[in-house]
Amino acid sequence: MRVNRTSRARRHAALGVSVVALAAGVTTGAGPAAAQPKAAAAAAAECSSAYKIEQKLSSGTTWSMCWRYDSKAGLVLEDISYQPKGEAAPIKVLNSARLGQIHVPYDDGSVEYDDLTGFGFAQGLMNLDPGECPGGTIKKVKVPDSWDPDQPDVSGLCTTTRSRGHAYRMQGDSANKVYQAQGKDLLVYSVNQVGWYEYMTEWRFQDDGTITMNLGATGSLSYYDYDAGDGRGWPIGKGPRAQATSHSHNAFWRLDFALDGSSKNRVEQYDSTVTAAAPGQQAPSTKTTRTPVTKELAGDAKSYRWWRVVSAVGKNKDWHPRSYEIVPGPSTKYPGRSFTKHDVYFTEYNECEQFASNNPGNCGAGAGKSVDKWVNGQTLTHPVVWMNVGFHHIARDEDQQPMPVHWQGFSIAPRDVTAMNPLTPAELAGQNGQWTPGS
Repeated sequence: MRVNRTSRARRHAALGVSVVALAAGVTTGAGPAAAQPKAAAAAAAECSSAYKIEQKLSSGTTWSMCWRYDSKAGLVLEDISYQPKGEAAPIKVLNSARLGQIHVPYDDGSVEYDDLTGFGFAQGLMNLDPGECPGGTIKKVKVPDSWDPDQPDVSGLCTTTRSRGHAYRMQGDSANKVYQAQGKDLLVYSVNQVGWYEYMTEWRFQDDGTITMNLGATGSLSYYDYDAGDGRGWPIGKGPRAQATSHSHNAFWRLDFALDGSSKNRVEQYDSTVTAAAPGQQAPSTKTTRTPVTKELAGDAKSYRWWRVVSAVGKNKDWHPRSYEIVPGPSTKYPGRSFTKHDVYFTEYNECEQFASNNPGNCGAGAGKSVDKWVNGQTLTHPVVWMNVGFHHIARDEDQQPMPVHWQGFSIAPRDVTAMNPLTPAELAGQNGQWTPGS
């Protein structure tokens, strides 16, 4: 399913903007000016009402953030905070969150693309039909460097709420009462067309404090790309002749944390080791060790390993440091490029380092154009997280027509941000820590 970028570039060149010009252009934003991270920013989002998203979910949690639109990254969310019930003030989580690249290499080696910085991802923002944003609001977006200068405004940003099923269920020792709640999410999303693909950039802000980032690819199989050889594609349609070219989608996200309003966060890696049962033990034993990540790191996910970003200034009501755990999603790691060989990168903040590959900024002599080159031993005082989630797309008959959405993404989950589950019912609020039944 090779994307028909060439014909699309010709079509938009008639409007006076070429793909080459877009790739070389300076990144600009629509909406409020891009704020630089602050050492101790206010917890609540600070922007004009047109660029503010604030939603109190029915379970009592309020999410608040600002948005802007970047000429390469597309949708950027900034000053993200949430306030669970029982907390006196909003808790800031992130300075900013956005896509960091979509890298698309083809299995036959004929071509590869960096969709954000090399092929006008942001300019492909699509108008959304009201039916695509049920119960929500569709916001107007002014697209920088629009392909059609006479129509720069696109109804392209949906904010709405969704149910996600059970948030919890507990019956305990008594059959007299069942405690259960249905979880609610704030959903923020946009759709960008790049050739035959339509990318859905989705952000889910859960009422328990979890944030899930997804990239969905849908649209159409390119009818120009049915010439793959054996092992490079899959036959689509009648007989074995036409083989749609297989390819990878390597999606990067860039997260700039600011827990409790401070960019000075710590990173920790946890690994657990399982050893065989010792004499007298009924089962194998497991020990978990913590390793502070004090310098920039290119990390690889594996069983019994996880990372968290820890607040340097804030603690919950139990006096435990607030943190967010990184929860990787399923991924097919692409080994063909140096910047796709690792699952996560922790780099020291540098304003110039904006995109995981084909970075357009001049970051200095020897700095390199991709995230792997930026892991060079700097001490982490203001860590930026780059998450890489890969998907190998071998097309199937069911991919036409239109192509069902295939998703890739990950989550960050609160760890000790609140002293208890923020959705805890009032009658269970006393059951914190080691408690006595009946107390």
